[in-house]
Amino acid sequence: MLPVKKLSRAKTRSRRSHHALRPVNYSLCSKCSSAKLPHAACGQCGYHNSSITLKLAEEAES
Repeated sequence: MLPVKKLSRAKTRSRRSHHALRPVNYSLCSKCSSAKLPHAACGQCGYHNSSITLKLAEEAES
């Protein structure tokens, strides 16, 4: 079944207005000052807060 009338560009674009990507909100690690996601452990040093620190293993090159 085909649509009876063609939708205008404005109607189509207003329907898709909420499909836009939002920028990622980064915060700085308080220990090494690298960019990280908020409420997550740092990927560089593994620091989250004073009571939680992850030990990151080094990647072995083969």
